[in-house]
Amino acid sequence: MKWVTRKRIHVNRTATGWLIRRFLDPVAEIVFVEPDEVAGVQEREGAVGFDAPGARYPHADAEGRCSFEQLVAERLSADPALVRLARIVHGADFPKEIDCTPESAGLWAISQGFTEVSSDDAEVLDRASFLYDSLYAHLRAR
Repeated sequence: MKWVTRKRIHVNRTATGWLIRRFLDPVAEIVFVEPDEVAGVQEREGAVGFDAPGARYPHADAEGRCSFEQLVAERLSADPALVRLARIVHGADFPKEIDCTPESAGLWAISQGFTEVSSDDAEVLDRASFLYDSLYAHLRAR
């Protein structure tokens, strides 16, 4: 399946891409476009949009959840480690909105450098997947 989101990924878009490939669609094609192009790609190509205006899973839904949280709640809510990770991603994506945990603060700080150390968004997602695999493994072991 094709998924589409905004270019220049950081916290939520990277985490959501990881979640999609790790748990929902291992062979997902994830494309990165300008923010105002997401809804059009979603409509024209039957893609599932996330973290963008007009996307099926917007940056923040009516309940204030980021796209990562929306997908976990809708499809993977039986996994307590993913539920906890969703809270961490939310805190990193919206750090001023809630009490930011040390995990969220660390994830926010790390994600700010993603675009500085990778040549494009696909590489960011590939390289950051190890980080999310590690965090998920830690949360499962707790």
